[in-house]
Amino acid sequence: MYKVDLPVDRSIDLAVERRRVAEAARKARIFNTRSRVMGLSLRALDQQVEQKKQREIMERQRDKAFDELRGLHDEALFRQERDEEEKRAALCSDLSQYWATHQRVEDSSDADLKCNLKGALRLSIPESELGPASMQVFQGEDIEEKQKRRTQMEKTERDLRAQNEDKEKRRIEDKRKEVLIGKELVHQDLRAVQLDALEDECKKAASIALSNYNHALAAERAEKLREQHMREEGEGLAEMCHMVTSDMLTECPEAAHRVVGGAGPPRVLTDRWRGMSPEQLSAIRREREEQRLERQKQRETEKMLLAAWDLQCLQLTREAEEEERSAAELQRERRIQQDAYNKQLAREQQAYQEYLHKQLYTNKPTVDYFSQFNTSSR
Repeated sequence: MYKVDLPVDRSIDLAVERRRVAEAARKARIFNTRSRVMGLSLRALDQQVEQKKQREIMERQRDKAFDELRGLHDEALFRQERDEEEKRAALCSDLSQYWATHQRVEDSSDADLKCNLKGALRLSIPESELGPASMQVFQGEDIEEKQKRRTQMEKTERDLRAQNEDKEKRRIEDKRKEVLIGKELVHQDLRAVQLDALEDECKKAASIALSNYNHALAAERAEKLREQHMREEGEGLAEMCHMVTSDMLTECPEAAHRVVGGAGPPRVLTDRWRGMSPEQLSAIRREREEQRLERQKQRETEKMLLAAWDLQCLQLTREAEEEERSAAELQRERRIQQDAYNKQLAREQQAYQEYLHKQLYTNKPTVDYFSQFNTSSR
């Protein structure tokens, strides 16, 4: 009947479009062999890091907004409480003003009885015409009213005096506590000053002791350096004296030989050796000639062994060649048999393939059959 322009809810369409775009991007990423690699995806990791940073920024902004909202709520509650207190005070003031203006004791009907006012409201009707319901004062009522009021006033004065005495005692007690607290604070301050002074003295004593210790260490180190220098000078002078007076510069042949305990020959000190004697040279030449002759005999023996070994190797080589020829002939015959068997198997396989393609598998799949796969990333 009536045409109403209601807002169209496009949230479902937007959600479907967002999922469709995400699915297309995922398919492009999965089926793209050029950009697909095995292992970690740096782009995905960077995207996760960026999403985490954005999430942290959003959380900080949300916390900041919550703090601001909390502050606004606190301020609003404070203003509301203050307004309520002002309204309550205004109501109390208005009520007191109303009582003082419209409900005074002097304006009541029994003001002449309560306050002894002469100008209070009185009835103009004679008492003889009034009935029992109009009676206000009866005989014997409030006989000791003045005594009661005096007693009540005395009791009120005693209560007020007791309250003042209690208040004065509390004030004196509070003052005494404040004095004691002040004394305690002064005592603590003096104690802190004394402790600071003692700490300064301890620091000074420690600094003096450390300085004395450092001076003592420096003196001890200087003394050790002086003693080391004197010892090195003495050792240098002793070494120079020994070099001048030793057998090294005197060129004594016996100084190069050192006798070692046991059955071994004497050792030669290389730093003091001045060459060999003629007897030692002749002994070396004689021993060298003996070694030459022995080496020559070893060479002749090795030549005879090598000739025998070469002859044996030649015989083994001929036998091996004969065995290789026999093995090659046998291998050729086996190859001929294998070729014939393979030809038979090829004929059987060809016949089987013809049976499969021409008789069994006659319905071949088209391109539409293969295109239905790998169309989604799920």
